[in-house]
Amino acid sequence: MTDHDHHTQDQTGNDQDWFLPKEARDRLQELFKGLEREVLVQVFTAPGLNDAYNEYVEKLLHDLQRINQRIRPEFHGLESEEAQNNNITSSPVLRIAPDRYDIRFTGAPVGEEGRSFLTALLLASRGDSGLSETSRAILGHLDQPRKAQVFVTPTCPYCPGQVLNAFRCAIERPELVSAECVEADEHPELSSKYNVGSVPHTVFNDGEYEQLGLLPEERFALELLGLKNAEELDARTEMDLPEAEPGEYDVVIAGAGPAGLTAAIYAVRSGLNTVVLEQGVIGGQVALTPMVENYPGFTSVPGKTLMEIMTDHARKYATVQEGEGVSDVTSQDGRLLCRTPRGEYSTKALILATGATYRKLGIPGEEEYLGSGVNYCASCDGYLYKSKRVAVVGGGNTALTDALHLKNLGIDVTVIHRRDSFRAQKHLQDSLQREHIPVLWNTVVEEIHGSNGRAHSVTLRDTTTGETRSLDLDGVFIAVGYTPHNELAQSLNLELDSAGFIKVDKQMRTNRKMVYACGDITGGVQQIVTAIGEGSVAAITAFEDITHPNWENAEQQ
Repeated sequence: MTDHDHHTQDQTGNDQDWFLPKEARDRLQELFKGLEREVLVQVFTAPGLNDAYNEYVEKLLHDLQRINQRIRPEFHGLESEEAQNNNITSSPVLRIAPDRYDIRFTGAPVGEEGRSFLTALLLASRGDSGLSETSRAILGHLDQPRKAQVFVTPTCPYCPGQVLNAFRCAIERPELVSAECVEADEHPELSSKYNVGSVPHTVFNDGEYEQLGLLPEERFALELLGLKNAEELDARTEMDLPEAEPGEYDVVIAGAGPAGLTAAIYAVRSGLNTVVLEQGVIGGQVALTPMVENYPGFTSVPGKTLMEIMTDHARKYATVQEGEGVSDVTSQDGRLLCRTPRGEYSTKALILATGATYRKLGIPGEEEYLGSGVNYCASCDGYLYKSKRVAVVGGGNTALTDALHLKNLGIDVTVIHRRDSFRAQKHLQDSLQREHIPVLWNTVVEEIHGSNGRAHSVTLRDTTTGETRSLDLDGVFIAVGYTPHNELAQSLNLELDSAGFIKVDKQMRTNRKMVYACGDITGGVQQIVTAIGEGSVAAITAFEDITHPNWENAEQQ
């Protein structure tokens, strides 16, 4: 019997004996082949405190041990000496490899955080953080203790990346760094202490410095080191940090949404050496969509699931690097030089699939209460408003999808729309009516008010009568369209339309040779299927231009 056989358990028998379904067990058995040494997982629970989550954790750990004996759960009560020695007063709490690291989950790793938990087990088993050389160099300058707490919700697609940033740093410098993932919905008192109104919300050193959103790995390490916004730090220059070796490619794709991933597949299948560079998380806006119901082949599919399928497909062809965005593009020796925080990528062709971000209302209070009552991502932050009252501002597909998602979470939702009719698809309008979600027609939000750091009401204006009134609420979700990520386009002097979207021809060419654009960055319909179509066209055109430049024929004529 091999060592692997000894540690991997037989999964035959009645499925009723298991908590996890067989498909999940099969995938975990394959995943856990990467476990190199035993990982102790301490589980702390107390009856009467989050009982449903306690039961989930206990069943999950029992199953994981049955799948692979290198995972060894150890169960404790909050009254135990172990809990008291480690200041554990919440339930459930999980500590991963506490003999070597200070890594913990405060709350059950349900939803998206299940990925963080499984990855943490693998990293702890290997004893390797997996950080880039740049991040390791940054943390090498750390000489004081650091604590990073990342507040998350089960449906936030950005949260696992930020949690793993913290965990990797704790594994790299275990003597100085502690990391904690906090399920905000399960622990409202702790969330309230730090005024968590949007996730991921990272608290460094018990509130000495805080940051919203997912950070690229190196930036997280730098802010953990300096306890300041990276833009205020000159540490990179002072530390003479290493950069990745420059590489040559046929195609660099900036952005890993549906358009960028599709372009990668088609480019590699055309024989082009291709890399995809994504500044944030893979999936773009689709990953934040609770449910997609208009993608052919899927009657209904969560946006995150759809993007995981696309990502798995794209990774079979091209390298997709998450958390590494293109910051600058210059020309050199007839090629394009794309610079990222990790190095330089020399390429024959550049495809911009940088997408778009949430458009803001531009009203008083919007910036002041961002993340404290003002939100743009219902998937990320909806859990924080359970049993509360919120408004969704907008009248398109995103606004109505958000309203339905929030209603499904048990939130009192009102839609505010500046016109007298929606522009959203009819089935969404029908669903809104069926769910009895009220709508304030011909109404705009003029100002967001708050106190003690949180929004509590809005001033509304009737666009037909001009009358104003106040509406009390706990949160505002803004869904009024998107603003293009066109910074690279502007630096390249690409032609833009009046709204800032990149102008392209039918072959996705821009006004600059060997630079193409596809997806939401080009404006238009802005649907998943159109983004995919544009991505394939951009890649095919890039291949044609690399092998048979169309402008050479034009010059000869």
